[in-house]
Amino acid sequence: MARLLPCLPGGLLSQVEVFGIRHHGPGSARALRGALEDFKPDAVLIEGPPEADAIVELAGDDAMVPPVALLAYSPAPGDGGRKAAFWPFAEFSPEWQAIRYALAAGAPVRFCDLPAANQLVPSEEPEPAEAEPAAEGIRLDPLGWLAKAAGYDDAERWWDDVVEHRGDGPSPFPAIAEAMAELREQLAALPAEQASAGLPPGHLRREEQREAHMRRTLRRTVKEGHDRVAVVCGAWHVPALRARVPAAHDDRTLRGLPKTKIAMTWVPWTHGRLAGRSGYGAGVRSPGWYHHLFTARDRPIERWLTAAARVLREEDLHVSSAHVIEAVRLADALAALRGRPLAGLDEVTEATRAVLCEGADLPVELIQKRMVVGERLGAVPERTPMVPLQRDLQAEQRRLRLKPSALGREQDLDLRKPTDLERSRLLHRLRMLDVDWGVLSESTSKGTFRETWTLAWRPEFDVELIEAGAWGTTVRGATTARAEALATGAATLADLTSVAERCLLADLGDALPTVMRALADRAAVDTDVAHLMSAMPAIVRALRYGDVRGTSTGPLRTVVDGLVVRVCVGLPPAITGLDDDAARDFLTHVDAVHGALSLLADEGHVERWRRTLEALLTRPDTLHGLIEGRLTRLLLDAGRLPDVPDRMARAVSVGAAPDRAAAWVEGFLAGGGLLLMHDEALLRLVDEWISALPDGSFTDVLPLLRRTFGAYPAAERRAIGEQLRRHDKPATGTSHPHEDDVDDLRASPAAATTLRILGWTPS
Repeated sequence: MARLLPCLPGGLLSQVEVFGIRHHGPGSARALRGALEDFKPDAVLIEGPPEADAIVELAGDDAMVPPVALLAYSPAPGDGGRKAAFWPFAEFSPEWQAIRYALAAGAPVRFCDLPAANQLVPSEEPEPAEAEPAAEGIRLDPLGWLAKAAGYDDAERWWDDVVEHRGDGPSPFPAIAEAMAELREQLAALPAEQASAGLPPGHLRREEQREAHMRRTLRRTVKEGHDRVAVVCGAWHVPALRARVPAAHDDRTLRGLPKTKIAMTWVPWTHGRLAGRSGYGAGVRSPGWYHHLFTARDRPIERWLTAAARVLREEDLHVSSAHVIEAVRLADALAALRGRPLAGLDEVTEATRAVLCEGADLPVELIQKRMVVGERLGAVPERTPMVPLQRDLQAEQRRLRLKPSALGREQDLDLRKPTDLERSRLLHRLRMLDVDWGVLSESTSKGTFRETWTLAWRPEFDVELIEAGAWGTTVRGATTARAEALATGAATLADLTSVAERCLLADLGDALPTVMRALADRAAVDTDVAHLMSAMPAIVRALRYGDVRGTSTGPLRTVVDGLVVRVCVGLPPAITGLDDDAARDFLTHVDAVHGALSLLADEGHVERWRRTLEALLTRPDTLHGLIEGRLTRLLLDAGRLPDVPDRMARAVSVGAAPDRAAAWVEGFLAGGGLLLMHDEALLRLVDEWISALPDGSFTDVLPLLRRTFGAYPAAERRAIGEQLRRHDKPATGTSHPHEDDVDDLRASPAAATTLRILGWTPS
């Protein structure tokens, strides 16, 4: 596949080798490394963004640990949208091996794909026509098309057999080039409209531009005087780079392309993001398996199954050496039966399930997660270009001993310890910047000094940090500016209170004055009671738990005092005359305020709130049944209503409309059935009311009743049913009819057999 290209006017010639690879394949990587060592190029061109030429030498740093990715991003996108793209590399990526070879050999290494500055500008071509299966399949999945022609229904399995699992032997690259040339010839024979049908908008045009730029870069490299040039690109592009296309044609193709300003850097990547299931177009099904095939050069099946046994033993599952030996034999036997050169992932997985896991699926899923995907996070050197915000975060991570990891892990924080408190503040600050490295557990009790986080680093966080760098150069400074901007642009009072709460959690004392001024101003002019009620829980949480973190909450106390008074004054007119939907919405506000004031534990505010609820119950005719029932329950729990059975009796009496009675019961019983389990009088009232409903009325209120009782835990529903069944039993001395209908003659053989089993002698 070598070819000679004219290089200089003097007639000197250069030798060029074009190696067509699969972007993440261990067999391709190993074969390419061997081919480069044989060819010994003095320049290496790689499919990738040319802007990375300035930082490619970082790949030779010992601190650069794959998987990593080149990141191209627009420092200041004009339309405010995100413009970024990644070019990932794993240890088993052929391009990575080509880079490492060139750097070690001292050969110049350059990227020859269309610049990222052009690729980040979206295509404006029209939508494609309806797909023609052959054309679309060849162009978008050439390997799949070759696999189909070879009788395979799985392209990855075919590629594994012919390339990834092959041993030492002749180079596969001439055969790959020949196959791709044949496919492109078949595609070229189709009508133009048929060849482009079904492709993404702009796909053909972009492909032409990319291949034109690859040829242009190749020409320039040859003209610079390099005698032996190696080009590493996707297999599909090999025929295009070997074709004799005039330079003028490529110049016309590339003339006037729109571009944007971009910056380029290296970022850590993960095996999970290399997997095809992550949405990565060039992804592979099993990056952990491919990494193993590349690094385990001898006896890969034995080493894999031994590692799988180790994983299972770590989970206290018994797996012996005999299990491993038998699993290896089974995997090899399956490969031989299927005509495969080496046991693939399918055979190894089947052997693992049958022998190591004894048919159980859960241990297989564990191996899938730990080994087949093999989640790992790469690393980049300290001298990698970064925005100041990224560097500050790395310094904070080192100071607080919070090492990023691709695998989600729980972090329990005790806020009474200074280091844990600082960790909590850092995680809350990052959340303010929309960098959700840590996810706070919903089960965390805010009444304690503990928080539980789940930490998992994703490569996209680097893009988000770059974007957040517009707010400041440090995490604290950027978060402070971001909080002030959120407060200034908040649309509702609830949004403002949420910002205030987050400021306290993140210890953003510099932002609090701005946030509190905006909060006080909005609260003073907002006359909507629903808005005031929805804002209160967040403020109370911030006020109640600010002291746990050692932050000042003085300004919040003034805001809360004013809100409580205004809510209690405005609630009566706002809560009367509501329809069903409005009553249900308002009920959530009532519960939220009630819970917030209970949490605040301010006796003056709690007493004012309870008196307001008591006053509302003196005018039940103005309240929706749902609201009246709920207020009755809240005051009952507070010990303020001694006549609840009488109130319920009136609410569900014959004269009450069935739908209002059902709404009253729903509001009263919302939140749990313990009340009915322990108050027999209330349970009898509900039971008698339901039993007395006419058929038509019962059908009407059934959805409301189902919604109420369906929300109870199964154990509570069962206990209520048992209690009702006991109430329905006749008095002592009587029996149910079926208990008198026992046929002693027919029952005696069964009774005698039972007694004999128990060891008793029948009389």
